Amino acid sequence: MASPQSRPVLALTVGDPVGIGPEITLQTLAEFSGDDAHHGIAVGDLGALERAREALDLDVELRPVASWDTTPGGDGVVDVFDIGVLGDSLPDWGVVDERAGRAAVTAIEVATRAALDNEISGIVTGPINKEAIWAAGSEHLGHTEMLGALTGVTKQDTMFVVRNAHVPGHHLRIFFATRHLSLRQALDRITRETQLASIVRAATALRVFGVTEPRLAVAAINPHGGENGAFGDEEIVHLAPAVEDARARGLDVAGPIPADSVFHHGLVGRYDGILSQYHDQGHIAAKTVDFDGTISVTVGLPILRTSVDHGTAFDIAGTGKADHGTMRSAYLAAVEYSPFVDAIRAEYSPAVAG
Repeated sequence: MASPQSRPVLALTVGDPVGIGPEITLQTLAEFSGDDAHHGIAVGDLGALERAREALDLDVELRPVASWDTTPGGDGVVDVFDIGVLGDSLPDWGVVDERAGRAAVTAIEVATRAALDNEISGIVTGPINKEAIWAAGSEHLGHTEMLGALTGVTKQDTMFVVRNAHVPGHHLRIFFATRHLSLRQALDRITRETQLASIVRAATALRVFGVTEPRLAVAAINPHGGENGAFGDEEIVHLAPAVEDARARGLDVAGPIPADSVFHHGLVGRYDGILSQYHDQGHIAAKTVDFDGTISVTVGLPILRTSVDHGTAFDIAGTGKADHGTMRSAYLAAVEYSPFVDAIRAEYSPAVAG
């Protein structure tokens, strides 16, 4: 059984097996195969990982395992929890395929069950293709919604983690008041009440993930923070009142602060977290600073889940050109956050959250 006090065991789902997921998963696990401090296990079809090994011309042994409680094989050995969906007949690289979608979904289900049963410390997810999982019968928009259904929770948030070489040890976390909505729809969803709820959830997540006295800043929506209503009144009507409500609850929250400066302030250590108002506001800031190193953590789930924040890259799948930098960062983040598994479970289990 996995324990925060023992060597963390992490399940790395390969994502869509005809995308770059098998390649970046294999590269990551090969790199850390000789590290006894943690144990990563690939979750997917053994055949897909064998094909990725050939594409990468990587000299590693793939060792099938049937138990999560397995001693690592050592340097040059990558353990694989074979889900057995595809068998010997693999779909072509880089083509949307129903069987590939089914394999991606199955890997997520297997890893999530292991995390819920406390057999592993957490999961690291590779990129999936939405068309493929929909062709396989999934009704979910993506990973986050699927994981919510599997774990029995209805509200999850995305937390980006951005490391800054200029401030050693400081990690900026970026949260999102809205996510996959058009900008017009996102603005319609932002109210005083929803903003306060987002602030509270972000502050809670910072504490759960080890920030004892979190300092949070709220990003403004309009240029220069609206210039007292000259460029828009969302700050006056919704954001500033929500910040005052949060302060009244004892939270250390600043803002709204113009978006052209607030992320810089966070990076240099003034804040532990920034609440971004819409998808691209936070994504652009994070990925401009560190495209390969920025990773995504899903908060609100009763399990630890980190993820790459890029797609399946069908155009280069199978060529051996994929860069595993983001998967590597997501894996190391899961290792780093594994001591907080008990706190995550206690805060976000459906019985508590509901």
